[in-house]
Amino acid sequence: MNEGFRAVADVLTSLLTPYEDRLDVVTESSTGYYLQTKKPAHRKRPLMFAGVRVGKAYVSYHLVPIYMNEPLKATISPALRKRMQGKACFNFKDMPDPALLEELRTLTEAAFRSFETAGYI
Repeated sequence: MNEGFRAVADVLTSLLTPYEDRLDVVTESSTGYYLQTKKPAHRKRPLMFAGVRVGKAYVSYHLVPIYMNEPLKATISPALRKRMQGKACFNFKDMPDPALLEELRTLTEAAFRSFETAGYI
């Protein structure tokens, strides 16, 4: 594994660890980290909240609530939007600059609150 990717994954994972007490940690390994709701939310199954995945070409930060929440998605800056792949994933090849990390932290917090409001948490 690319050591630079490991560092990026560690930083991105640190954005999610504050939510471990209210969500279930499904995967926690050198190649990924995955959080889901504790109670059934969709088709009587828990719902993925967020995750980090280390791939061959980049590190992905998945934030499912933005897929389900257009007003939240509309708050994403152009700089962070450039890193979007699909509807709920951000890819990083290098360490994100502090402004992007802070935006991701804020976006993740808002996403968590949106899941709470919807009754998933």
